[in-house]
Amino acid sequence: MKKILLILSFLICANAFSQMLSSNVEKKTLALGEVNRLVIKIDNLHEQPVTSAPKNELLPFHFEETKDSIKQNANSYERTIEFAVFEEGKFTIPELEFKVGDKVLKTIPYEIDVINTAQKADQINDIMKNKEVKLAPIDYWELYKFYVLAALAVIALIIAVIIILKWGKKVKSSPVVATNQTLKELDSLKKKKYIEGGNFRSFYVELIDISRNFISRQYNLPADVLLTDDLIEVMKKNNTISQDNEKIVEDVFLRGDLVKFAKTFPDQETMEKDFANIRDFVKRSSKDLEFENLRKDA
Repeated sequence: MKKILLILSFLICANAFSQMLSSNVEKKTLALGEVNRLVIKIDNLHEQPVTSAPKNELLPFHFEETKDSIKQNANSYERTIEFAVFEEGKFTIPELEFKVGDKVLKTIPYEIDVINTAQKADQINDIMKNKEVKLAPIDYWELYKFYVLAALAVIALIIAVIIILKWGKKVKSSPVVATNQTLKELDSLKKKKYIEGGNFRSFYVELIDISRNFISRQYNLPADVLLTDDLIEVMKKNNTISQDNEKIVEDVFLRGDLVKFAKTFPDQETMEKDFANIRDFVKRSSKDLEFENLRKDA
């Protein structure tokens, strides 16, 4: 009897302190485009953090997520995903992983059957035959005047663009203009708080895009079309960018490529350092151009 009580006490304690994951899908059969709902709940968190796929990225490709909401407190976690499928067939929601502290919990898979409810359509017959109506020129004008006016507007726009390109004055961007514009773009990136939120992939994608566009404008290098390795080689051969700035660009771009392919996961300190280095590189770029101008004059 004592052993039975001991076992029951152990089971009660284990259930009290272990996390309980449950999931439920509202419908197993859907019409094309019909909204379905998947709910995942985790109880007994005891203030432990829950980590899972980002919002709107939990379900596989064929499931179009329309809403993804998370409710969480110290002891429970609930995530509700509304989705639709726009292809006919059978699709599977696989096991979904949720990390609670150091423990990984998985949901059960669900098979969803998507059917085309409009597949069997009745034949439609006209009630009466079409009646021929004679139209006067004014009637044709009323029918097609918007198309004619739209065509004339497009032609006028094309002519205006040709005139601007042919006779308009081309505005030249000075190094100061390019620098200030890029600094504003970096400030906008900083305000998105990717670093604080740990969204390192979005951070490096936007940081490198801003840097590539800046190098293209400031140094007239095809940074926006070259692969990272090719760009590094072109920079070294061109000698327009100083070695210190080249090293910054090389380190940040190579790390960004690794992040994009999920081969490295930088911490907040590394991201802050890369951001500061790129900002300093942008500010120092004018010195590179001054040195290049002196070299050409010599």
